[in-house]
Parts: sequence; C-alpha cells; structure tokens
Amino acid sequence: MRIAIFGSGGVGGYFGARLAQAGEDVTFIARGEHLKAMQGHGLRVDSLAGNFSLDTLNATDKPGEVGEVDVILVGVKAWQVPEAAEAMRPLVGKNTCVVPLQNGVEAPAQLTTVLGEAHVLGGLCGIIVFLVEPGHLRHAGAEPFITFGELDNRVTERVKKLQQAIDNAEGAKANVSSDITVAMWDKFMFISAWSGLGAITRSPVGTFRSQPETREMLRRALTEAYEVARARGVSLAPDSVNATIARCDKLPEAGTASMQRDIMAGRPSELEQQNGAVVRLGKEVSVETPINSFIYHSLLPMERRARGEIQFQ
Repeated sequence: MRIAIFGSGGVGGYFGARLAQAGEDVTFIARGEHLKAMQGHGLRVDSLAGNFSLDTLNATDKPGEVGEVDVILVGVKAWQVPEAAEAMRPLVGKNTCVVPLQNGVEAPAQLTTVLGEAHVLGGLCGIIVFLVEPGHLRHAGAEPFITFGELDNRVTERVKKLQQAIDNAEGAKANVSSDITVAMWDKFMFISAWSGLGAITRSPVGTFRSQPETREMLRRALTEAYEVARARGVSLAPDSVNATIARCDKLPEAGTASMQRDIMAGRPSELEQQNGAVVRLGKEVSVETPINSFIYHSLLPMERRARGEIQFQ
C-alpha cells in the first residue's frame, strides 16, 4: 500500500515507522528540524516493543510532490486538522481513505467538510510516545494500536487491507471497530479526563488517581463526558465510567498525557478539542459540565499565553 503519514511527530512517526519497517511504501509529511533530520539521517525509534532505526526513508513537506496514495494517517494535533485537511488534497485520489488518529471526536467531520465523506474513516490510537529530538522518537508506554472503521460501520475492502498492513507491522495492532463512533467517544472520555486532571494538578496519573479528592474529580469529569455522549445519541455502555476508571488505574504510575505535557511546557495544546469540547458539545444538548468547565476555564490563560494571545509572567 502507498501510505502517507500527515504529521510525523510522536504518533504519526511511530506508526509510520512501523509500517515502513514492515515493507509498506510510506511517505512522511513533516516540517522543520524534524523533517531535516529524517531526510538526512532517517528515523530512530526507542520502543518498549523493540528499538529500531530507518536509515533511509521518504520524507517531504510538499504533499503535491507525493501524488495520490491509498491511505493517509493523520497524525497532527487535533487543532491542526482543518488546516491539514486542505494541505493533503494532492494526496487524495478516487480510492484514498483518510484515517484520523487525533484525540477528540471532531476530526472526521472536519476532514469530511474538506475532502468529502467518501474518503474519511473514523479512527483513534493508543500509545505513549514523544519526540526526544528531531529524528528520534521514544515509545514510553502502552501497547500501540490503531482502531478504525467506516463511519457507517461497514467492513469494506479498504478497511480489511489497512487492517492487514498494520497487523503485519511489528509493535502495532489494528482493531476494526463494530461502532467507530462509540470507540472514539470511549477514547475521548478517557483522554480528556486524564489530560485535564493531569494538567490542572501538574501531576502524573498515578498521583491524582490515588488522592480521594482528585479521584472524585476524575469520576465526575468522566460522568459528564458520558452524559454528553448519551445525550448526543452515542450508545456508550452503561458501565463506561467505571471501565474507564479501571483503565486509568492500569496506566503507568508516572504516565502523563500529551495535552498535559504541552500545557506544562508552555506549548499550544488540545485543550479546546478535549475538555473544551466536552463543555461545548454539552451546551449543544443542554448537559451541564461543571468539572470540565472548571478545568477548561482554569487552563485557558496558559493556553492563550502559549498561542500569543495574552502575556503574563
């Protein structure tokens, strides 16, 4: 398969590297120093599933030079999806499918607006991975997987082919969801609560899940997201909140979410697409979200400073 990785940082870089290692025809769309490093020296991946390097690879910042591909895995941050959708147009042919890997639930609609519904799948992934330096990634936690599916939940040939390609790659697993909307909301509940509690407490998951007060905040944040989903017609399982807490309890004690790391480092983050989205989507269906509102509003000054909208010491 011809595969383009649009956004080749932690998530996109890892899964793209695994697919290239397995022999797929992969092109990395990247920019800046990371792109220069990949073009000059390849990509090094330190992984719990086995370290490896790609000494040579295809990497560019010009999608128009790549041509049409079979699959685009979208690895940019959630707030970058609308811009990325416009930029990836040259990669999209008649049979191209586009799989978003972002945290959140709004990427498929944003991609569909630009590229058309026929090209867009639902998707999500699971991995703790970050960029150590340009050209060097570290997979630090979680068993890496990509879950995806047609938005109408049909199991099509393109879904089967992508599943086979991912499963053929070492250190990666493919899950074809029977209801991709439910799967995305399950992940959204989990990541928004983990990210929000981690960012506002400035602590790893092992700390805030062990303190009775912040553990209760975690439960309430999850419950709010669950109620928003149900009000929007998403058929989450009745035990979703307890199941997600159990999932949080299995995370590495020192685990931190990417949104949390971005906020703590003073970088633009996915706050608007995570806790902000719980609040915004809740208002649309008249569901109150006081814990997520508190988290979102408390973190907004730092988010706005990171984006250059306000200044303070």
